[in-house]
Amino acid sequence: MHLPYRLEIALEKLYTAFYNDQLDPEDCCHCAVGNICDRIDSWKHFTDIHGSVKLNYLGRLHETLGKRINGYSPLELLSIEEVFLKACGYRLTSRNHLLKPAPVIDKEMMFKGLCAAIDYLCGLDGVDNVMELYQRFDFKVNSSEKVASHDG
Repeated sequence: MHLPYRLEIALEKLYTAFYNDQLDPEDCCHCAVGNICDRIDSWKHFTDIHGSVKLNYLGRLHETLGKRINGYSPLELLSIEEVFLKACGYRLTSRNHLLKPAPVIDKEMMFKGLCAAIDYLCGLDGVDNVMELYQRFDFKVNSSEKVASHDG
């Protein structure tokens, strides 16, 4: 199966970040979008509220001018991050504060966010969800410990 270039690169970055424990929803350089954007935080300036898809002036300007970061528009980037955060259990309050689901974000929560982000990325490019097609991710949760394994 041939994947669009931007999707292939984004999947590789997310895969690598997850297995190297460099996926962190609270760090704009290490969250889903931060990793897709080469761990540069310029994307966070497209909105005033982390986790929101509401573009601010700079975001609207970049969107209008057709600017992209690694193939993704500002609105696409904010949407990817929103999906990732929601799947990790975060939510925006009515006062636009991002609420953390638990004191510690464990590997299982992170994996749920990763899966949701990958599903969304595939949808953006009109591709079937690769999580169903490939066994690149092999994540097992034991009752006593959480272990991530990778087949190569």
